[in-house]
Order: sequence, then structure tokens, then C-alpha cells
Amino acid sequence: MKIKRETIYGYVFILPWLIGFLGLVFYPMIQSFYFSLNDMRITPQGLRFVYTGFNNYLNVWLQDMFFIQELLAFSVDTLIRIPVIVVFALIIAMLLNQDVKFKGLFRTIFFLPVIVASGPVINQLVDQGATAIPMLDQDVIMSLLNAIFPVWFASVLSDLFNQIITILWYSGVQILLFLAALQKIDPNLYEAAKIDGGSSWECFWKITLPTIKPLILINLVYTLVSLANSGQNPIIVLIYQNMFNATRGYGFASAMAWMYAIIVGFMLLMIYLVFREKKSKRFS
Repeated sequence: MKIKRETIYGYVFILPWLIGFLGLVFYPMIQSFYFSLNDMRITPQGLRFVYTGFNNYLNVWLQDMFFIQELLAFSVDTLIRIPVIVVFALIIAMLLNQDVKFKGLFRTIFFLPVIVASGPVINQLVDQGATAIPMLDQDVIMSLLNAIFPVWFASVLSDLFNQIITILWYSGVQILLFLAALQKIDPNLYEAAKIDGGSSWECFWKITLPTIKPLILINLVYTLVSLANSGQNPIIVLIYQNMFNATRGYGFASAMAWMYAIIVGFMLLMIYLVFREKKSKRFS
């Protein structure tokens, strides 16, 4: 009876989330998939649907060269940005986990951009140049990168330096997750390791990193989802533009959004397969 009562309480607590998911996520997803199978037009008599099957999905690849171009750029940018964000978050979390004065204030400062710089606010900051570092000479950086890397890769790295503040602003949640994991580590483990002659570097590799390894996977997934849904993502802008395009409309934009979601899902699956915890084999 007690188990049933706790189960009921659990369902009651998650009921608001279930209602929100069904009404605000699941139903719009089904609706957008229906739109993607039709040529959708807005007429004075209302919405007009002409069933086209999966033609919109084919047209995304055959007629819109900007989607492929932006998708390749997003893939390369994400491959570079995700390690930068996660490593930066880990470093800051380890610093904030030390016994320093005003560490509560520092934690607030690093998390504040997650609250403030979101949605239209980040777009205004980027347009006004608040996210760029004026001391960096982009021409000098670009010339040095071109001398070392191919042009396409050098341009990606140059954009990384140009948007370094914006990129690091996406690390607030990751810092908190790493910080929570670091605070769960028993300090006695570090003391025992140092008594046995272990250095700080060895303690990091033997104690800290294995302990927070599950959080690394979570932060990688969160970072990819955050970048994929960012308002600064050109693919999101492209989907929005096609939505109000007179020759394409909602059906084409919905098909593009579903193709993009499938690709992001495949990237998430690859991250999971690479960074998941391998079960140790037991020998009989």
C-alpha cells in the first residue's frame, strides 16, 4: 500500500510536466510532421493543404543548397566548440570548488549569462559587438591560422576566437553540473593519494576524472542541444526564413526542421556511443 501511495505521489508531481510535454511539445511535433507532408498555403479562406508525401524532404536536399552549406558549417563549428565549452566548464568548476573567498559570488557571475544572455538579448549583444574581444586583431590571427591550417579550417578557428565570449557564455549549466559532481568526491581519497606520493596531476587522472566521467557525457549532450537550438545557429534562422517564404512555406520549413532534428539526434547518438561507460567484462 505504501509503495502504491508513493507511486501515486510521484505521478502527481510529474503531472504538470506531462501536461506541458503533451500540449507544448508532443502535439506541435505531430502537427509539424503533418505540415511537412503537405504543401501548405495561407489563403483568405484559411489554411490550404495539398498532400505531397515526402517531396518536401527531398527538396530540402535537392533545391536548397544553403541547408547543406549551413549544416556542414554547423557540424564543424560544433566539433570545435563543444570540447572548448566542456573543458572550460571543468576548469572553472575545479577552481570554484577550491576554498576561496567569495566563491558564491563567482558561481553567480559564471551562471548569470545563462539567465541574462538568452533569446533576443544575446542577438542584441552580438549586434552591438559586446561579445567580441577588441584587443584581438582578427587579421593577424587569420594570417597565422592560414599559414598552419587549410583555409576552411582556419576560418572556423578564426570565428572561434571572434566569438569566444559568446561560446563561453554557454558554459554556466555545465559548470554547475561539474561543481555538483566535484563536491560529492570524498576529500579523504585525495589525502590518501597524497600520502602515497600522488601528485595533483595524478589525483586528477586517477580520482577526479573517473568520478565525473558520467557528467562529461551529460554535459556533452547538453552542450550539443544548447548549440543546436541557439538563436545564433544559422540553420534555425534558415528554417525561420523558409517558413515565411512565399514559394516554400510551412511545409518545406517543417521538413527542413525534421531533417535537422534527425541529424542532431544522430550526432547525439554518436556522442553517447563514444563517451558512454563501458561495462567491464567478467571472466568466469
